[in-house]
Amino acid sequence: MAEPLLLDRRTQGMVEDYVPEGEILSSLVRFFSVFADGTRLKILSALAISEMCVTDISRVLGINQTTVSHQLRFLKDAGLAETDRHGKIIFYSLRNDVVNDVLLKGVEFLGA
Repeated sequence: MAEPLLLDRRTQGMVEDYVPEGEILSSLVRFFSVFADGTRLKILSALAISEMCVTDISRVLGINQTTVSHQLRFLKDAGLAETDRHGKIIFYSLRNDVVNDVLLKGVEFLGA
């Protein structure tokens, strides 16, 4: 026999309403998985400062251009980065300031 909950019904209802499920849960998992890669975190941090092209990101961060391009495509597909073409050069930037807020909250949480 299951033990009775120690929570009152109101609190239980709040928890049940708050905990994500279904597509929202899947979307959150995809969103936070973006932050589980060091290269992507470096690129996101750089883009929080300025829009940049692949060449500049590669040089500033010391990362192979192919790797940068691959990760930027991933970030764009995930909806965290966007592009702006200036002639032949494509510049990347954060799609939304909330991405930087998530990075800063992580740093704040770690006490860094």
